[in-house]
Amino acid sequence: EYEGDRDGEGQRHGFGKARLPNGDTYEGEYEHGLRSGHGTYRFKNGALYTGNYLQNKKHGKGVFFYPDGSKYAGDWVHDQRQGYGEYLYANGDTYTGEWANNKRHGQGTYVYKETGSKYVGCWVNGIQNGPAELIHLNHRFKGRFLNGKPLGRGKFIFDIGCEQHGEYIQPVQEKEEEDEDEPPLSLEPIWKVSEITKLTPWSPHDEE
Repeated sequence: EYEGDRDGEGQRHGFGKARLPNGDTYEGEYEHGLRSGHGTYRFKNGALYTGNYLQNKKHGKGVFFYPDGSKYAGDWVHDQRQGYGEYLYANGDTYTGEWANNKRHGQGTYVYKETGSKYVGCWVNGIQNGPAELIHLNHRFKGRFLNGKPLGRGKFIFDIGCEQHGEYIQPVQEKEEEDEDEPPLSLEPIWKVSEITKLTPWSPHDEE
């Protein structure tokens, strides 16, 4: 069903309201039969998108409300979260920063609601990867991350005015004879302290 403006060829063009065969509804702008311009799309499952379209795809600025209560507000390119945006997760965590292909990618800040901790740094394909700072309530960690875990040299900076330098080492899994089929467990990196100092300027680039 469609009610609204049409062009000379009878295609939806201008402003209109449509109910799609799957039960979704759209109210907004069309160009020659395609959703283009600003509009609001309501999904039958309770999700809702309000923002810009280009040729039936979410493109430009827009806000998407997901059925689980999470929400993304930011840039879209060809139906994907891409560019800069803020995501509020169902558990109250938030991510603010760069996106590519629907994933956290580039520079961004992730805030953990439960602990109040913050990850500020690089992301690759949705995973914490690269130079970053992990900020906790009374101390923070500065270093590098690989696949979501800290690895290599870094330092803990304590609000009381001292630092603990060291490195995260990836332990090697001991292999047992019987468990040939099981993949090796991914062990947590272990922090090894090298020194405790007063505050010093340091960046991951000092190592290179």
